[in-house]
Amino acid sequence: MSPRRLIVVVSALAALLSAPDAGAATNPQVAGLQVALRAHGLYAGEIDGIAGPATAAAIRAFQMRASLQVDGIAGIKTRSALGRLGTPLLGRRILRQGAVGWDVSVLQFLLRRAGVHRGAVDGRFGPTTRKALVRFQRRAGLSPDGILGPATLEVLDVSGLSIQRGRPRTVSGSMAYWSRHYGVDTRLVRALAWQESGHQNHVVSAAGAQGVMQVTPATWDFVETVVLGKRIPHTADGNVRVGTAFLANLLKRFGGDERLALAAYYRGPAAVRKYGLGPETTRYVANVLALRQRM
Repeated sequence: MSPRRLIVVVSALAALLSAPDAGAATNPQVAGLQVALRAHGLYAGEIDGIAGPATAAAIRAFQMRASLQVDGIAGIKTRSALGRLGTPLLGRRILRQGAVGWDVSVLQFLLRRAGVHRGAVDGRFGPTTRKALVRFQRRAGLSPDGILGPATLEVLDVSGLSIQRGRPRTVSGSMAYWSRHYGVDTRLVRALAWQESGHQNHVVSAAGAQGVMQVTPATWDFVETVVLGKRIPHTADGNVRVGTAFLANLLKRFGGDERLALAAYYRGPAAVRKYGLGPETTRYVANVLALRQRM
């Protein structure tokens, strides 16, 4: 992953938030964003987990008010500026009564969607939320302690939140599994991973890109928050999953053009659209495509 991508990669959020299609998918993390924006008086719509035009407009209005770059991107800086309801993403901590935050909003949204929460989705873990969580835990055959820990979070997989089970996959197995899962040519994923790290998960670049797929923190955040809407474990398997999901997202955004998608993986989608490939990126893309023939 190119160091220059560290910032520009998150620009993909703008397109997803400002121009959803008619069949826009529900993303539980977006519910957390909507609650935070509503608390600032900028979002009056339904907490539906869909990044529609009203959500995008509210993000921009908040960024203008907070003297942030007005780009419609619900990135780390914007979420931090939202205050207590802007962080953290669900799965980053154990939740119990008294907690306040983005993750509480997402939990309430998921519990409501599961039919056990009748209270407000407001990011505040009060008695009503605890009772709803207890109902969910009893239904799932879990200890009804009213605390969201790893065991309960795992059961919430039906809502798009997962924790890796069983024996870890090998790196090769991960690339085969996630490429099939996201509909990407396995040989292309293998070639990209070889170009980036030589299939080594311990590699860390000067820009902070990590692992097999050389994923920057900004890209990981983007994939968790926007592309998948779920927390991904920071394991070798998780790294391959995030990188593959990001590549699949780029292929979709660039109309299936592998050259442009690979260039965007290396240089960032905004830079590719604005400046094209350039000599360095052209060589990178050519190397990956040549490697694919040997994978």
